[in-house]
Amino acid sequence: MAITTYTELLAAGANWLARDDLTSRIPEFIVLCEAKLNRELFVRQMETRSTTACDTSDTEPEFISLPTDFQSMRRIRLSSVSGKPRLQFLSGAQADEYRYGQGNGAAQPAYFTIMGSEIELIPTPDSNYTIEMVYRKNIPAIATNSTNWLLTLAPDVYLYGLLLESAPYIKEDERLQVWAAGFSNAVDSLNKLGQLSAFNSGPMQVTVSGYTP
Repeated sequence: MAITTYTELLAAGANWLARDDLTSRIPEFIVLCEAKLNRELFVRQMETRSTTACDTSDTEPEFISLPTDFQSMRRIRLSSVSGKPRLQFLSGAQADEYRYGQGNGAAQPAYFTIMGSEIELIPTPDSNYTIEMVYRKNIPAIATNSTNWLLTLAPDVYLYGLLLESAPYIKEDERLQVWAAGFSNAVDSLNKLGQLSAFNSGPMQVTVSGYTP
């Protein structure tokens, strides 16, 4: 049978488990599978671009909330400035050193750091700059979207993932290694495909960035 929607995935899971008493549990296995995929999968489909703006009328204009589906940052720049300069990452300690060394004055941001659910711009913005981010996002939850790009691209990842998560619940030790191997192979092949599709256009180069006091 085809596995292109959440409903079809639920049916496939029940078929592969050969159990008719897991109707209420299979959705939980899928949720656990997605949580693991959000930690282990790194492909270009998980990247997105978003824009926001700092507001100098705020009491702390240097802090901007991260998107709710944020996982990790790939790039951040000032899109409202000529040339769209890219901001360099600083650790929290480096950010504090920079602010202290510059007297914590307001200026065009050149650096950023991340604290909890917020971006901190360094130095504090002196104008309402538009910020463009390219970041790694969570996989859209299939239970609330009916389908998503991952199920379309790799239904085997979801199927082996839910089977693997079911093993501790149903005490299926004999098939645990088979399901684990199927899931691991599917994730590894997707990650390799992601590397090829994102970086195969030319050689990768290592550059050093960040504030040096």
